Amino acid sequence: MPELSYPHLRYFWTVAREGNVTRAARKLRVSQSAVSVQLRKLEDALGQLLFERKGRGLELTRAGRVALDYAESIFALGEELVTTLEHEARVARQTLEVGVLATLSRNFQIGLLGPLFDREDVIVRVRSGAVDDLIQRLTAHELDLVLSNYAPARGQGDTWVVHTLSEQAVGLIGRPPVRADRSLERLLTETPLVVPSAPSGIRTAFDTLCDRLEVRPQIHAEIDDMAMLRLVALRHPGMTVIPPIVVRDEVRAGTLVEHRQLPGIVEPFLAITAPRRMRNPLLVELLGGALSKPTLDDVFAEE
Repeated sequence: MPELSYPHLRYFWTVAREGNVTRAARKLRVSQSAVSVQLRKLEDALGQLLFERKGRGLELTRAGRVALDYAESIFALGEELVTTLEHEARVARQTLEVGVLATLSRNFQIGLLGPLFDREDVIVRVRSGAVDDLIQRLTAHELDLVLSNYAPARGQGDTWVVHTLSEQAVGLIGRPPVRADRSLERLLTETPLVVPSAPSGIRTAFDTLCDRLEVRPQIHAEIDDMAMLRLVALRHPGMTVIPPIVVRDEVRAGTLVEHRQLPGIVEPFLAITAPRRMRNPLLVELLGGALSKPTLDDVFAEE
């Protein structure tokens, strides 16, 4: 099978476009004999005549027209390759591998990672899953950090570190108007409730609160996914136990309201990292910015 030479093809392509060896040689800044030699070598390699003489000019044969079509594509790709590599050389792209608890608030994820998504020099890869699986990938150096609202128990030999980025109060969220005339005890016992599933931290704290108040809540549904809790809060006639940040846009728009804040119940937002000899500079930048902001309102201030 013949091997094509890029320079031979370039000479052929130039002659085909110029329609004349003399003009092609002038454009290539070589002698006419050099152009003729390269054309013969390409024809020998392909086993086909690419030109036939017509008067003082050259005309493509059928094989020549096919070769020109391929040559146009090849040189277009070559120009694209050069442009792409020049761009990559100007913009050295960094990568951040992030693991995210599948049920974690999407608003929190966007608020934290959003500034990186806007940067041309950064690639952010987000993988969702269960915390235990994500921690395994973290310790195997497949992830730079894990975002979660709880940390699993640390086993012997575990060296990962938990950074508390912020905490968000949890409230009773539902449709307006605000039921300010009822006590918390009445709201919990008289209103149909949608709550996070056990054994989440919010559910554990909610059960503890109900026990302390000596009330039996009307639980109509238990859901472990924050995105699903948000959708249910929009449709359910009762109230949903949920951090207001999950339904931030709906609360701002007045579609939903916070009827009551639940005392002593917060959802933490955590970043879990593992020791590295060389830390990803993007991770240092991300954590440094998030830890310098004391509240979630500050985290979302750039949205």
